[in-house]
Amino acid sequence: MANASYAYTPAEAAAVSGIAVKSVHNAIDKRIIATHLIGGKGRALTDEDLLRLKLWYGVGSILSNERRKRLFDTIDQNPNADTVRADDYLIVDVARAREQLAARAEALREAERMIQSVKGVVGGEPVFKRTRVPVRTIAAMKSQGASTAEIVEGYPSLTERMVELAEIWTVAHPARGRPRKLSEQGLKVKSEKRLRIRSESAAKPSGSPS
Repeated sequence: MANASYAYTPAEAAAVSGIAVKSVHNAIDKRIIATHLIGGKGRALTDEDLLRLKLWYGVGSILSNERRKRLFDTIDQNPNADTVRADDYLIVDVARAREQLAARAEALREAERMIQSVKGVVGGEPVFKRTRVPVRTIAAMKSQGASTAEIVEGYPSLTERMVELAEIWTVAHPARGRPRKLSEQGLKVKSEKRLRIRSESAAKPSGSPS
């Protein structure tokens, strides 16, 4: 990882590590990883905490708690080691884990530079700079199965990279409160369809058995 040290909120740690935020809090509560008070963020984690977090859940089904603790102790004693032997049969690729975390951490910082909230623009919703495209809307489309190409086709002001960054940014910045309506975001519904749902009895052909 880079030499610079960063402080991550639990949500940011979840986005970078790829682990559910609930599991991040669980690891903190169980003292699997420590937290620090850095920059007024409350519960804050360092790059090394994220490495422990990733490895803890990565080898969770393989090693006992005691062996995982010994693994962390070995890493602390050999901070520059590319690989660490966890037991007689398992060698952990620490360097690869660090590379993956570093890449996602840089992606999150890149997303932070691209996204802003402006009063009066889309109701203050976070948008990509120089656009009116809500970031959480794009992330929701991805989570519901839309491809990056489809989204870019529908939103020409976006690039494929921006669509990718929407996902990690949204995990790091979960929305609070109830979901906002389109009208509250300053967006308009262009078309609306009403579908009539038939009751179960009306759907059956006449004379069919009940």
